[in-house]
Amino acid sequence: MSEQDNSEPAKNNVSRRTLLAAAAIAPAAVTLRATAASAQGNAGTGKTAIVTGSSRGIGAAIAKRLARDGYNVTVNCVVNRDLAAAVAKDIEAAGGHAIWEQADVSETAAVQRLFEKTEEAFGGVDVVVSNAGIMRLAPFREMKDEDFDRMLAVNVKGSFNVLREASRRVRDNGRIFALSSSITQLRSPTYGPYAASKAAQELYTNILAKELAGRKISVNAIAPGLVNTPLFTDGKTPEMIAGFVQRTPHGRLGEPEDIARVVSTLCSDDGWWVSGQTIFVNGGIV
Repeated sequence: MSEQDNSEPAKNNVSRRTLLAAAAIAPAAVTLRATAASAQGNAGTGKTAIVTGSSRGIGAAIAKRLARDGYNVTVNCVVNRDLAAAVAKDIEAAGGHAIWEQADVSETAAVQRLFEKTEEAFGGVDVVVSNAGIMRLAPFREMKDEDFDRMLAVNVKGSFNVLREASRRVRDNGRIFALSSSITQLRSPTYGPYAASKAAQELYTNILAKELAGRKISVNAIAPGLVNTPLFTDGKTPEMIAGFVQRTPHGRLGEPEDIARVVSTLCSDDGWWVSGQTIFVNGGIV
């Protein structure tokens, strides 16, 4: 049960086509290329966004949506360099402006370089989405130290690194987001350490919103539910996917674009008054 773009290779891949058919998932939203005409008509905001873990999944959808909204965008990856480059290329082809940068968010120096490269390319930073994350699932008695340590290094330390740098560099009137998860409320077996790492995002953002008082920077956590990305679907049978769909009042898995639309709304002037909150985006499952 995850919502984020996974910046590390997924395990136990299951046929996406089979899962989609079994779960009766609604067709994906219109692609960025299909909306190129509207994007090209946008003169741009002059603002810049960094989206970590944005080579695929939710992160890629957020990066593309913000580009459509007129933001310059920095796409980030750890190992999926070709995918990150493709996301940036798609943004450019649709009339936007993007660069991509490789950076492991668990490394402080790498995060600093990510922000520096963005400032060199676009002159500053206005929106930061701390999306990079990994998921390792096991019952407590079976969780391996190396899996636990790596997950906390990326999800807890990595997000801290990104939010710390954002607090120093995001311009006044900006936006800062961290990706939490509805698993903090569902609390399913095998998700213990992962859920804890996601709960940290809610604490981070609530406290950071208060620390940035006076700068008109809104800081929020976004907590998606069951989203149609490899991080959620890999390793699950069609029957398992169908069961999760049946539990969701809206009757389908979320799509990455569902999450991107919420981020887009909160980045607008209409979203400024929302700060220090956790926004659950999950079709009503919790």
